[in-house]
Amino acid sequence: MFRIVNEPIDPIALKAELLDPQAGAGVTFEGWVRNHNEGKPVQSLDYEAYTQLAEAEGERILAEARGKFAVQSIVCLHRVGSLQIGDLAVWTGVSAAHRGAAFDACRYIIDEVKARVPIWKKEHYADGASEWINCATRGDGAKSNPIQ
Repeated sequence: MFRIVNEPIDPIALKAELLDPQAGAGVTFEGWVRNHNEGKPVQSLDYEAYTQLAEAEGERILAEARGKFAVQSIVCLHRVGSLQIGDLAVWTGVSAAHRGAAFDACRYIIDEVKARVPIWKKEHYADGASEWINCATRGDGAKSNPIQ
């Protein structure tokens, strides 16, 4: 399951979704809002997404992971809205019979989500400035590229 969510992510509840009697391994990844980027002090950030397209592309990525790796369960959520330093922005979890498949699938999913899913990040800096990160705009001003 891949979802875009507005509310805080609960990793304990999500981990329970991975439990499977055939699984001998579980691997999770948590992406947090950090207080810096490229030498600039970050105070907060905003995420935006084209939800329908983001969830469809996220599901494609999870289907690819199921095809490439011997996994039991996969869950991935990404937050949108205003987030503060330390907030959980993205959570990915995988269960599998063996640790290798779980590690490989988890890394594949987060790497592909960051590269392909239309989610955009605006950073707000300590000096009062803000900017969209890794986000080009089209001629009409609309955002065109997901964050990297």
